[in-house]
Amino acid sequence: QVQLVESGGGLVQPGGSLRLSCVVSPFALAYYSIGWFRQAPGKEREGVSCMPNSSPTTWYADSVKGRFTISRNDAKKMVWLQMNNLNPEDTAVYYCAAYVQCGDNPLGWGQGTQVTVSS
Repeated sequence: QVQLVESGGGLVQPGGSLRLSCVVSPFALAYYSIGWFRQAPGKEREGVSCMPNSSPTTWYADSVKGRFTISRNDAKKMVWLQMNNLNPEDTAVYYCAAYVQCGDNPLGWGQGTQVTVSS
């Protein structure tokens, strides 16, 4: 079973940036499409971004488009989410997830990392 471990969350002021990291094991990252979703208290889970393993087309939620960038290094089995110009509405627990294809139910996800945007 795929295992994912996120890190990099924290407290940041509005307008600030954070870079989340995710380590994937034990299988080759190249097998998976990989993405991030988030969940804020009292809200439904929201997909943030997804990067297929076999296509250059990357998906972003409208709410983060132009501010967030997903990237992956299959050799290092790592995935990142660069988040810029953060606002309080971005406050949530962020999860890294593996998929057969973007849009499918995730095969697995990590324990999450808290991102809090507040002044």
